Amino acid sequence: MSEDAADVRGKFRPPEHPNDHFLLTTVVGSYPKPKWLDRARDLLADDGADFGPDEWAEATDDAARLITGEHERAGLDVVVDGEMRRTEMVEYFAERIDGYEFNGPVKVWGHNYFDKPSVVEDVAYDEPWLVDEFEFTRSVAARPVKVPITGPYTLASWSFDEVYDDEAELALDLADLVGREVDALVDAGAEYVQIDEPALATTPDDHALVGDCLERIVDGVPDDVRLGLHVCYGDYSRIYPEVLEFPVHEFDVELCNANYEQVPVFQSPEFTKDLAIGVVDAHHAEVESVAEIKRNVRQGLRIVPPERLTVSPDCGLKLLPREVAFGKMRNLVTAVREVEAELDAGLIDLENPVPDAEASAD
Repeated sequence: MSEDAADVRGKFRPPEHPNDHFLLTTVVGSYPKPKWLDRARDLLADDGADFGPDEWAEATDDAARLITGEHERAGLDVVVDGEMRRTEMVEYFAERIDGYEFNGPVKVWGHNYFDKPSVVEDVAYDEPWLVDEFEFTRSVAARPVKVPITGPYTLASWSFDEVYDDEAELALDLADLVGREVDALVDAGAEYVQIDEPALATTPDDHALVGDCLERIVDGVPDDVRLGLHVCYGDYSRIYPEVLEFPVHEFDVELCNANYEQVPVFQSPEFTKDLAIGVVDAHHAEVESVAEIKRNVRQGLRIVPPERLTVSPDCGLKLLPREVAFGKMRNLVTAVREVEAELDAGLIDLENPVPDAEASAD
């Protein structure tokens, strides 16, 4: 794939953008679901309720339209539908991949459970997983649409395996399936695809396997399709600088909730890809001020120049109250536009975007 990420990024700049500088704003993926959608899901599961697949499809369409519009009202440059049709990030895809089955919920922490699937046959691709979701979202969106998709390494790591000799073999087979899905999305018009690999943060020694999986996924994808990789919080020094070899335009990291203590990891050797940096904490149910978010945005400028910086939340926002999630997005966009204006005016020293005194106060 081409390394000219700037050209791929430029298409997402709104024609009416107010500033000369442009920091791309988006979300990682998930967003709080309207409470009525959860009640609709319960009705769907109730065999006695007069609520079937058609009603469920209408409900999810309505929710996707609502949240896509909410992202646009916040002013984001690139939107998603908040993953309104999805459940847990592995479970949703395992339901659509031949070879998986479910045997009941597994306790992960506290009182939290998820339906951890088992691979009981060789995995296979039957029909598209996300194309209908993307096409609907694009039809109701006035802004460009990003498609997040759980990556093959996480799909393998967070499943029971009863078939394959080792996890690497399963992950590579799943990479072929994810690659087919990305091809289908591109054929449908997708121009921005994000691969989510949270499992890499917990098992960073497998970065070479993740790279091999990504090579399979992107094989044949046109150079003008923007490809991102999101990796949740972990010790990034264990996968850096190796991630610079991954065939993606953008690397998305979760730095806000640890107060940017890992910024130096990405400064040496030089970070050569686009950086997507979280500037609001997805685990903290309080809306950060515009001033605080502006300081966080400037942390990203310690790693890459403005033309290679994407700004987003740390991670998916689905566990937050919806009004908090929207407030974070609205303040994020306001902060970014103000930073752009300050860059235009020469008010930010890109050699020292976070002055030492301000950094120590943080």
